[in-house]
Amino acid sequence: MSPPITGNPPPDRPSLSPTYRPSGHMAAGDVFVHLFEWKWADIAAECENVLGPAGFKAVQVSPPQEHSIVPSHDWSERYQPVSYSVARSRSGAGAEFADMVNRCKTRGVDIIVDAVINHMTNYPSPGTGSNGTAYTKYDYPGLYAPSDFHPACALNNYQSAANVQDCELLSLPDLNTGLASVRRKIADYLIALARMGVAGFRIDAAKHIQQVELDQILTIVDSTMTSEARPIPYYYLEVIGGAGEALSPRDYFGEAYASGGAADITEFTFVGVGDKFRGVGGQHISQLNPNGTAGNQFSEAAWGIMPSNKAVVFLQNHDTQHQCGLSYRDGNVFRLANVWMLAQPYGYPSILSSYGFDCPAGNSMGPPSDANGWTTNVTCASSLETVTVGQWVCEHRDPYILKMVAFRKGVAGADVNHWWDDGANAIAFSRGDKGFVAINDGSAALAVTVATGMAPGSYTDILTGNPVVVDSTGAVQVNLASKSALAIDAAMRLP
Repeated sequence: MSPPITGNPPPDRPSLSPTYRPSGHMAAGDVFVHLFEWKWADIAAECENVLGPAGFKAVQVSPPQEHSIVPSHDWSERYQPVSYSVARSRSGAGAEFADMVNRCKTRGVDIIVDAVINHMTNYPSPGTGSNGTAYTKYDYPGLYAPSDFHPACALNNYQSAANVQDCELLSLPDLNTGLASVRRKIADYLIALARMGVAGFRIDAAKHIQQVELDQILTIVDSTMTSEARPIPYYYLEVIGGAGEALSPRDYFGEAYASGGAADITEFTFVGVGDKFRGVGGQHISQLNPNGTAGNQFSEAAWGIMPSNKAVVFLQNHDTQHQCGLSYRDGNVFRLANVWMLAQPYGYPSILSSYGFDCPAGNSMGPPSDANGWTTNVTCASSLETVTVGQWVCEHRDPYILKMVAFRKGVAGADVNHWWDDGANAIAFSRGDKGFVAINDGSAALAVTVATGMAPGSYTDILTGNPVVVDSTGAVQVNLASKSALAIDAAMRLP
């Protein structure tokens, strides 16, 4: 177990206040996007043309290291490392990767790399990687030999921490991070990326690495960056919780100890919000009241979720979308769920931007590619409703989602209050006197007068461009069609 979180943030970080997360890398109100399987050149252009202007804090990119070439070219081949070279992956060449990092940074958008460091590849074996490296399951010339892996054993017992952390996830060869030489090679990979300007890392399968060993890897990275007077990276860890399991997200709270225990952690329970909007099992969005009664409340205590300042949240990620939960296929319901996620203050939200596939029949399908499996240029669908299989969706460009990024930043630091709901699928709430949102997820039109907490005056609905009037009492007449929303903030008050 890693040491508890103690001490002060490193000197390269801003002094922490209620508006900053423990990492010091982002403030309340920040949002990042995961451009899943996008090419480096397309990401660079997106930073310049969309992400920077919209106010996104960062973009998470697919694993950049050399990967296996699976005959079906499914999405998981990116999660099967062959070497730590970034010279060639199906997202592009190393020079394009470096260019992307620099161009995004120029537009104020950080790059977060999805770092696959728990394992190497199991299929095909023997094989040749995306940059031409020949390998077998336990032998990667110039990098790892069979002695660098844990003894082969199947991961089949989530009630055993040793089985989870030292055996083979999905038969992938498990690196023995108990060896200093293995930790050093992993750390060197992260250091090389940080030197290129990468600002942070998602640590894939962190739950399958012993805590103290993972912390030692991150400590090597942090101490190297500090000695070179470079920024310490941001980390967030993929740790999936499960009832009765030996390991939980909270067991990883101390990670990045050298950074003050500042690593964030994925909060997969948050995905359950999608079931409220979809009405699964009779659920409804009025149950998201932060101060509601038992069974009708969204809060850390009621949901058993992590503290807001440790949680990375999402309505879907690249794993859950392939389990056929809430997605672009839900159209307006998907839009409304994203409006709510970005309007409320919990967690550091991530928006997945991906491509269309059949679910569940095609849930292993890779990105739009040519006949040889190399990813094709991004051309976005015109709307969520027009997406076809094998087409880029670009969820983050949807106007409802894109415009809420600035809203979240504008209302940062303000609590949820003036909550109203109809006991079913219509809700409204304010963020102090900085912003107000109303959502109608019901099947009928909504007409109701509710308090907003906003200064009286005329505003523009950021979602539609329509005028909204807050009267002298601070109330507004909400008129919403089924499956629609409105959002106003102080910046959109007319003179």
